[in-house]
Amino acid sequence: MAEVQQLRKGNIFQDENQLWRVLEYQHIKVARGGATIRLRLRNLRSGSTVEKTYNNGSRVDDVRLDSRTVQYQYNDGHLYHFMDTETYEQIALSPETLEGVSDFIKDNTTVNIESFEGEPLTVSLPTTVDLEVVWAEMAIAGDTANSPSKQVELETGFKLQVPMFVKEGDTIRVDTRTGVYVTRVQ
Repeated sequence: MAEVQQLRKGNIFQDENQLWRVLEYQHIKVARGGATIRLRLRNLRSGSTVEKTYNNGSRVDDVRLDSRTVQYQYNDGHLYHFMDTETYEQIALSPETLEGVSDFIKDNTTVNIESFEGEPLTVSLPTTVDLEVVWAEMAIAGDTANSPSKQVELETGFKLQVPMFVKEGDTIRVDTRTGVYVTRVQ
């Protein structure tokens, strides 16, 4: 059991028979009343996001997830297929499980799958990934006022804004937490 005031962003706990990941944590202290803890949470099974308020001192069930290293194999149109790098077991995950992750994985990418009691819940990526630019807007000469940028499309289909000097065929590093350009890779 864990007290709610000890929870922080990214922590996972079980409440009302559901698994929740903390997205935002806010401690609210009222003048004469007791403190309350307001949490913005994501249900790991359904993907829904809710806000819950707990009294200071309330307890929830702390959860430890099992993590294993897997390699992304392919997408068959409905499911994403991974292979456990130790046991060679095949794992198929739905697009909902990979929300925000599928934009950054390509064939043979190594990631970690976190599971609870054998049920895969989330996929964690490295902080940055290197991806190839397959399409880039044309840079216009003289268009340099106010930190110019242009849109590009990466090999995974993800689109983002990059500096004007990036062109098709370049490999760029992207921050997987924010989806923002970091640098061009040689």
